[in-house]
Amino acid sequence: MSIKIALAGNPNSGKTTMFNGLTGSSQYVGNWPGVTVEKKEGKLKGHKDVIIQDLPGIYSLSPYTLEEVVSRNYLVNEKPDSIIDIVDGSNIERNLYLTTQLIEIGVPVVIALNMIDVVRKNGDTIDIKKLGDALGCEVIETSALKGVGSKEVAERAIGLAKSKVPYSAPHIFSESLEKSLAQIEDIVRENINESNSRWLSIKLFERDEKILKQVELKDDLKDRIEDIIVSCEKKFGDDSESIITNERYSYINKLIKKVLYKKNKVKVTMSDKIDKIVTNRILALPIFVGIMFLVYYISISTVGGAMTDWVNDNLFGDFVPNNVQWILNSLGTADWLNSFILDGIIAGVGAVLGFVPQMAMLFLCLAILEDCGYMSRIAFIMDRLFRRFGLSGKSFIPILIGTGCGVPGIMSTRTIENEKDRRMTIIVTTFIPCSAKIPIIALISGALFHGAAWVATSAYFVGIAAIIISGIILKKTKLFSGDPAPFIMELPPYHVPGVRGVLTHMWERCKAFIKKAGTVILLATVLVWFLSSFNWRMQAVDMEQSILASLGHVIAPIFAPLGWDNWKAAV
Repeated sequence: MSIKIALAGNPNSGKTTMFNGLTGSSQYVGNWPGVTVEKKEGKLKGHKDVIIQDLPGIYSLSPYTLEEVVSRNYLVNEKPDSIIDIVDGSNIERNLYLTTQLIEIGVPVVIALNMIDVVRKNGDTIDIKKLGDALGCEVIETSALKGVGSKEVAERAIGLAKSKVPYSAPHIFSESLEKSLAQIEDIVRENINESNSRWLSIKLFERDEKILKQVELKDDLKDRIEDIIVSCEKKFGDDSESIITNERYSYINKLIKKVLYKKNKVKVTMSDKIDKIVTNRILALPIFVGIMFLVYYISISTVGGAMTDWVNDNLFGDFVPNNVQWILNSLGTADWLNSFILDGIIAGVGAVLGFVPQMAMLFLCLAILEDCGYMSRIAFIMDRLFRRFGLSGKSFIPILIGTGCGVPGIMSTRTIENEKDRRMTIIVTTFIPCSAKIPIIALISGALFHGAAWVATSAYFVGIAAIIISGIILKKTKLFSGDPAPFIMELPPYHVPGVRGVLTHMWERCKAFIKKAGTVILLATVLVWFLSSFNWRMQAVDMEQSILASLGHVIAPIFAPLGWDNWKAAV
C-alpha cells in the first residue's frame, strides 16, 4: 500500500521547487476533479510506494478560492498519511497562519523551514527547537533551491506516516475562546464520528457553510452551537471568524518573539529598490514593453526563429524525408504507403516539431521572468488597466502568451484563482492573433488588400479591441456579472532563477504543448493527406480526382465573390 504525503504552503514559499526536487521527472500533471486547478503528483525518488501530492499554493484553509477548497477537501476528506508544510523562513509570520490550521486537521505534520539561507544571509536566527515544541511537530531547516534538507524532510514525513501515532494539535487560543471551542467539540464528539473533532469545532465556530452542510447536525444541536458562538462574540465584541483570525495572529506574534532573533532592523532591500523603478507609474510600462520585446526578439526572431528554420528546412524539409524515402525505396513499399509516411506522418510530425524551438525559447524566457519574480510585477502593473474592462491583472499573462500560441495562452489561465475571471480570460485570449494566424492574415492581406502592410498590423489592434469590447459585454451577462475578484498578489523578493526549476517549467510546458496541440495537428495532417489521396471508392488517385477536390468544388462557389474561384483556396 502506497504512502501519500501532501505538500502544502503559501505561494512563492518554494513548494513547487521542493516538489520538483523530490520527484524529479516522475510527475503527473492534470486537473482536480470538476475544476480547472492544476493537480500535480509524483513518486518520491528512490521510493516507488511514496506518492507526493503538490497542493495549490494557499494562504489559509478558508473556502474562498478554488485552490483553498481543493486543498482543504484533499486534506480533510482524502486524509494523506502526513503533511509537509513548507514555511518561508524569510516571511515566517505570514506563513505560520496556514501552519496553525494544518496542525488542527489531525494529520501528522513536519515543517520544512525553507529559504533558511536567506534568513542567515539577513543575519537572523530561528530557534527551530522552540518552534517545533510550541507547534507540536518537528521543524527541519531547508533550502529547496539548493536542495538542502529536502530529503531529510521527506524521510521524516515517511516515518510519521508509518508510525500511525494519533496526532493531537496544541491549543493555541486564549482561555475564553478555548472554553467555547471545548463546548462545541463535546457536541461534535457525541454526534459525529470524525477523528478531527478539533478542526470541525473551529470551522463550526467560524460558521463555515460547507462544514455545516457536511456534518448534518440536527436543528437543536445547531441552535446550541449558535448560542455558544453568540455568547463568545459578545465577550470579544467581534464576529466569530474575525475572533479566530485575530487569535491566530496573536498567538503567532507571541511565538515569533520567542523563536525569531533579528540582527538588523527592517531596512529597504534590493528588491524594494528595484520595485521603485519597475513598478513606477511612469516607467513600469516602457520597461515592460522593452523586456517583452527582448523576449520575443530572442524566442521568435533570432534564436528560436533560427532553430525553427533549421527544423523545418533542414531536418524535416531535407534530412528526414530523404532518408526515409531511401529506406522505403529499398524496401519496395507501395506508392500510397510512401505517400502516407512522407506526406502524412512525417509532414504532420514536422508541422508540430517545427513550432517547438520557438515555443521552448518563449517558455524558457517566461520561466526565467517568473522564477526571478518579475512576472508577479507584470500582473500588478496591468491590473489598473484591465480592471476598467472587467478583467483581472492576471488575465494579461495568458493574452501575452497567446500572441505566440493560443494553446499555451489558454493553458496559462490556470494561475487565475477566480473562476469567472478564468473563464472570461479563456474566451478573450483567442481573439489575439497568434503565430498560426499570421499566415492567414498575410493571405487575406495579399488577396484582398494588395499586400498592404497596415492590414497585418491592424489585426493586432482589432484583436485588442475585440478583447476590450468582449470583456465589457461579458460583464453585463449574468454568467460573468460583478466586479473582478480583488487583486491580491504577493510580490516575492527578486532572486537568481534556479537552473533546474526553470528547465523543469520549460519542459512541462513544451510537453503539454506537444501533447495537446501536436495530437490535433498530426491527426489533421493525416486526415488532409487521406482526403487528398483517395477518391470516394477508396482508390489512390491524383489530388484533382480526390475526395478533397470534390468537396472543394462544392464549396468553391460560396467563396467566388471573394475571387477565390480555385477549389484549393476554398478548402
